[in-house]
Amino acid sequence: METTNQFLFVYGTLLQPGNEFAAYLNKHCKFIGDGKIKGRLFDIGEYPGAVVGNAEERYIYGSIFMMDDPEIILNVIDDYEGIGGLYQHPHEYIRKEVGIHTANEILNCWMYLYNLPVLIYNEVTTGDYIQYLKDISAKNNAAKQPFK
Repeated sequence: METTNQFLFVYGTLLQPGNEFAAYLNKHCKFIGDGKIKGRLFDIGEYPGAVVGNAEERYIYGSIFMMDDPEIILNVIDDYEGIGGLYQHPHEYIRKEVGIHTANEILNCWMYLYNLPVLIYNEVTTGDYIQYLKDISAKNNAAKQPFK
């Protein structure tokens, strides 16, 4: 797959502090800004899955990075996402070029899309996975507090 596009849109675990692949992106990419794409986000368990192209006014929110060496970086992230000859088909994710809305323009970016059925998963209705995790953490912490 040709990898000349330098832009990558990420929306899930690749934004989480402490994730070694998020650290890899931060080392080898320049943060460009926030972006969004029309679609739906699902909680697959340990990570989210994005499905784009819906008629509803729902968006998936994330960050855009400019990669210093797209071919090398995308090979590393493909491996993280389980894409390539070493992995059983169908792959859980596919990498695709999509148009990401920024504050000023639509920017073509690589994005990893969920490639399996999502009917059994809960939707992240806000489209913001990092905020979703914070909300779950706050809810769990509140549930652990003793009654006064």
